[in-house]
Amino acid sequence: MMKRFQELTCSQGPSAVALGCFDGLHTGHVQVLRAARAPGLVASVLTFQPDILRDGKDAPALLSQARKMSLLEGMGIQQCWQLAFSDIRDMSARQFVQQVLRDVCRARRVCCGFNFHFGKGGVGDSALLRELCAEEKIEVVVVPPVEVLGEPVSSTRIRGLLQAGDAAAANRLLGHPFCVDFQVIHGRRLGRRLGFPTINQVFPDGFLLPRFGVYASVTELNGAAYYGVTNIGVKPTVGADRPLSETWLPGYRGPEVYGERPAVEILEFIRPERKFDSLESLRAQIFQDGETARKIVYKARSV
Repeated sequence: MMKRFQELTCSQGPSAVALGCFDGLHTGHVQVLRAARAPGLVASVLTFQPDILRDGKDAPALLSQARKMSLLEGMGIQQCWQLAFSDIRDMSARQFVQQVLRDVCRARRVCCGFNFHFGKGGVGDSALLRELCAEEKIEVVVVPPVEVLGEPVSSTRIRGLLQAGDAAAANRLLGHPFCVDFQVIHGRRLGRRLGFPTINQVFPDGFLLPRFGVYASVTELNGAAYYGVTNIGVKPTVGADRPLSETWLPGYRGPEVYGERPAVEILEFIRPERKFDSLESLRAQIFQDGETARKIVYKARSV
């Protein structure tokens, strides 16, 4: 939940603070977070609302809030402030350093990416951050870009890969699988009648939609991991019109999971969505997709 500036609770102690939106928590972000772990300082994150695209619209999210918090905790982050952008957009660069970093975060070290900007109008860069923090005796660590295949890792690049269907490349940049972990809803139970019951999860507004199609996936349920076939799209054969994720787990024999939020990790694109002439041809294709997914997952797990 985003907090108003006035609602922020002061740090539990002197802190090392990683700054950024951290949408995706990709391999570049991880380097910033690692820099925020220092002896004697509380490892902390100050994060803001999702990135803003060049046309002024919110960029679609790459992570659910729950998964972001879980990943941050797993990286050793001890406290996290989530600040509404509307509360700081009119702050000068100096006000941000003094009122947020010094007074609320009690920062002794601040870590950011090479392209971090702050202050009203985004006029502050890493050089100004160093200058202003030096006045408050706050160390600044600026992390250089992380490159994969000769290009800097960025959330924008990852979004483009997912929208093109290249989940495997996107996951390489993320450093973890792109994940669908929304609440399971009741469907039409068509899959169950055809012999492949599915986990149905609707994409919330503002979350990134990968290329529509069928993917190999892995889902953890009740402490066990299951390979699966995940269809992301609108089910053209049966006429559904709302984008959702449907996952069939061939090896799962446990109880139904309605209302739960299992994490479905999207690994690799198998084929585009298509409309079939009959439910029987759809059924045959899905079982074939299941075998393809099994091979992909077991190959990935054996590497």
